Amino acid sequence: MTHTYRVRPAVTDDIPAIHDLIGSAAAWLRKYKNTDQWATPWPNKRDRDARVAQGIEDRLTWMVEDGEGLLMGTVTCREHGNDMLWTQTEQAEPAVYVSRLIVRREQAGQGIGAALIDWAGMLGINGWRARWMRVDVWTTNLALHRYYKGQGFEHLRTLEFADEWDYPSAALFQKPTADVDPSSAARFKEGVSLAAR
Repeated sequence: MTHTYRVRPAVTDDIPAIHDLIGSAAAWLRKYKNTDQWATPWPNKRDRDARVAQGIEDRLTWMVEDGEGLLMGTVTCREHGNDMLWTQTEQAEPAVYVSRLIVRREQAGQGIGAALIDWAGMLGINGWRARWMRVDVWTTNLALHRYYKGQGFEHLRTLEFADEWDYPSAALFQKPTADVDPSSAARFKEGVSLAAR
């Protein structure tokens, strides 16, 4: 049986939960995938936390919950990409830029992440007629590169910086939103938190 989930805009009260998701993902990645992704907040904790808060304030960050209100994950979707990474030509094309997509480790293996990618694609299509889904992936996390390729993304390029810590998530991937699976995206229904009722 395929479960459906509630997806809702994140609110300020979700910040600790997002930090916990990042921390849990970082620990799992370090232990099982031999990568330093998120092991240290980039470029520092203050700036990382400010980005998380800004994503919520700008209504770009979403929370995923099950039918009981249990947190399943989070994702941030925006209409514009980072000017350090994406060219002016790319930025001129309607696209949805996906970041901080995290599924609780306890829920791994249920296809939630893949379905959430499709949901983000539909959000971009419906919100601003996005033709592309784009993501910048942690440069050294080769397992994550393979994951996105398995989801139909093409590796465009990996940017090089004088110091890799200048921007450690510089492997760029994209796929056409024409490849989004609407039935997969339909696993998510927009709503409000059960706790808010």
